[in-house]
Amino acid sequence: MNEKLIIVCNHADAPHVMPTMIMAASGALVGNDVLMFFPPGGAPALIKGELEEIRDMKLKGLPDPVDLYDYVLSEGGRVILCELALENKGIDVNDIRDGVEVAGVPDFLMEAQGAGLSLVF
Repeated sequence: MNEKLIIVCNHADAPHVMPTMIMAASGALVGNDVLMFFPPGGAPALIKGELEEIRDMKLKGLPDPVDLYDYVLSEGGRVILCELALENKGIDVNDIRDGVEVAGVPDFLMEAQGAGLSLVF
């Protein structure tokens, strides 16, 4: 069984999203079962086009966040958007990125049980 890696992204700005994506992709690369959780504060990052806006900032020395996101999903990683964010941030479920699951906090906590490592950005 692979080690479970939990990453929570509390903010939707580049200084929080980039380390979330870098750590998630790195975890997937070394064989971790990656689970990312975006509560309301980080939820806007999962709206279609938002990772592309961060990419377009051309942050010196940092990889493309879209490529990182896609890699995590391709390796079986999961991205969960807190269902509270939909109403709290006025997000329409049709506007979220492909691959994002919407779930409640209790569901996330059940999935996170037994994690060997958890990170919060």
